[in-house]
Amino acid sequence: MDRQTAIKQLEELERLGGVKKMRLAAEGWREEWQTLISILMSARTRDEVTVIVAENLFAEFPTLVELLKANPKDVSRIIGPVNFFQNKTKYVIAISRRLHEKHGGKPPRTIEELILLPGVGRKTANVFISEYGAPAIGVDTHVSYISQKLGWTKSKTPDKIEIDLKNLFPQNFWSRVNGSCVRFGKTYMSRIKKDELLQKISKI
Repeated sequence: MDRQTAIKQLEELERLGGVKKMRLAAEGWREEWQTLISILMSARTRDEVTVIVAENLFAEFPTLVELLKANPKDVSRIIGPVNFFQNKTKYVIAISRRLHEKHGGKPPRTIEELILLPGVGRKTANVFISEYGAPAIGVDTHVSYISQKLGWTKSKTPDKIEIDLKNLFPQNFWSRVNGSCVRFGKTYMSRIKKDELLQKISKI
């Protein structure tokens, strides 16, 4: 796969995935800590569900201090619709405490520091820093599936896929990869339709 072909394919993904207006879990938050927590909660959960849950959570606990002091039962009650909410309840409170005590209330802006936070993996960290303009590629199920189908990578693990994509795309394109793949994947939910379109894109 050559770089220019990959860029054209990415742009076609963006075009096809832009037909529906949708808010992803990382988008539109007033505070950076809200963005991080929303991304964390979105793991294995649809963005549409996560956004509503996060809005409810931040309405009840509008500050980081209020959230770190929250009763876990109250947090679990609110975030129950997201998958693995029991573990995420622990992470939400623990992250809030760590950000308040160690980082002045703001998430760090490096992968190395972010992944030291409770429950924050590399994908969450990459999506977070990408949202704020830094070059990064968050590899989730959409990115993994589409990048393999289009021949951008032959790797199967997120870490190796991330490396392959960073080698393939210029740095100024990195932050577009995740959002483009997610929007495409969520626009075409049918596997048959998705694969049909990806087959056409692969011939660009």
